[in-house]
Amino acid sequence: MKKFGKKYVEASKLVEKNTNYSLDEAVKLAKQTSTTKFDSSVELAIKLNIDTKKADQQLRGSLVLPNGNGKTKRILVLAKGAQAEAAKKAGADYVGEQEMIDKIANENWFDFDCIIATPDMMASLGKIGKVLGPKGLMPNPKTGTVTPTPEKAVEDVKKGMIEYRADSFGNIHCSVGKVSFEESALLENIQYVINTIVKAKPATVKGKYIQNISLSTTMGPGIHVDQNAIDM
Repeated sequence: MKKFGKKYVEASKLVEKNTNYSLDEAVKLAKQTSTTKFDSSVELAIKLNIDTKKADQQLRGSLVLPNGNGKTKRILVLAKGAQAEAAKKAGADYVGEQEMIDKIANENWFDFDCIIATPDMMASLGKIGKVLGPKGLMPNPKTGTVTPTPEKAVEDVKKGMIEYRADSFGNIHCSVGKVSFEESALLENIQYVINTIVKAKPATVKGKYIQNISLSTTMGPGIHVDQNAIDM
């Protein structure tokens, strides 16, 4: 049986079991139940009624949070010529071509958090897909990280672009900010994510689409959200 620390146990006492809180109440509780000394992330979990074995129900995409998520990402852009120069001006941390791919393959170099690539670089990058894939670093057109305008993608990531993807059980997990954020900023970010997921509902889904929503902080207890109190 899993044992929890004293801070977690005390924080859990603030959350009533079998209670669904309004989004406002859930955000307040999330901030109150943060148990870490550092600025914890606020995590949103959404359980969807989808069958991820069906190709048309494999939900994946990206969005730019209105207020960012409080994290700074190191960006590697793989592009050539004018596209590379534009990416540098946009603030990419690393920009290059084949030499960067070779550096990853030969030196096990991973001093970056995401890769943005132009379409013409994908054939070369695909050769190390088995290395990047398990780390969640392989660029994908669905998430906006394979694009002919890498400078726009860099700007979006800097503003707070996050990727979302339903796991095999139909769950989506994403960071929507930090405990230090104002409640209004967290609320706006959460509502934006939920609205995005609602709009992305596969046409073939039958019955209730969103089954459960919950909030938590790093190492904090889960807080169930009342869906009826959310504008969807």
